[in-house]
Amino acid sequence: MALERQVRAKIAGKRDLEKDKEAQHWIEDVLGEKFPAGVLYEDALRDGLILCQLINKLAPGSVPKVNTSGSQFKMMENINMFQQAIKKYGVPDLDVFQTVDLYEKKDIAQVTSTIFALGRACYKHPEFPGPYLGPKPADECKRNFTEEQLAAGQTIIGLQAGTNKGATQAGQNIGAGRKIIIGK
Repeated sequence: MALERQVRAKIAGKRDLEKDKEAQHWIEDVLGEKFPAGVLYEDALRDGLILCQLINKLAPGSVPKVNTSGSQFKMMENINMFQQAIKKYGVPDLDVFQTVDLYEKKDIAQVTSTIFALGRACYKHPEFPGPYLGPKPADECKRNFTEEQLAAGQTIIGLQAGTNKGATQAGQNIGAGRKIIIGK
C-alpha cells in the first residue's frame, strides 16, 4: 500500500495548477464560453464533452457524434474520439494522455500537457486565427550545400571533438613514481 501512495504522491507532485488554469482559460477563449461554475477543471473535462467541442471548434467535423449523456462507456468514448481527432490534427501520439488519466483522474498533469500540445499544434494550421497556447514550435531550417562545400567539409577536423594542442603527459607527477626493481 505504501508504494501505491508514493506513486500517487509523485504524480500529484507533477501537477501545476497554474498550467491547469492557463489551459482552462485557453479552452474557454476558444469555445467562447466559461466552464460550469463551481466545477473543478478535471471534473469539467471528465466526460469528454468539452474536449470534443474544443476539437470540433478547431477542426469542424472531427468528432461527428458527441455523446451528451449516457453511461460511463459513452463518456469514455467521447475521450477516445477526442484523442483520435487530435492525432489527426497533428498532436504527436507521445503527447496524448491515456483515457484513464482523465476519466479516473489518475494523471491530470498529463491531460494538461496534452492540451498544451494541442495548443502548439494550432500554430501549424493557418486557418486557425487564435488564441494560441504555449510557445510556437520551431520551423524547419533546411540548408542546401553544394558538392564542393560538402567535399571541403570532409577535410576539416571539427572542434566538437576538442583540440589536442599541448596535450602531453609531461609534468604529471602525482605522488611517488613507480619503482621497478629488476632481479630481486
